[in-house]
Amino acid sequence: MFLSDKQTGERYSVSRVTVWRWRKADPTFPAPVQLSPGCVRWRLSDLEAWEAAKAAATSAA
Repeated sequence: MFLSDKQTGERYSVSRVTVWRWRKADPTFPAPVQLSPGCVRWRLSDLEAWEAAKAAATSAA
């Protein structure tokens, strides 16, 4: 399953602009996949893996 920047923002309760800021500022944030010219999406599985890694890092600290 793929999510748009808007859907990704909704998942984290942030704006789509924030999703792109995270992508630029956080090297651990998943890279989007270009499905076609002008169509960029995030893999849900990549986002879930990123969430799990963040949770593991938080609980280990």
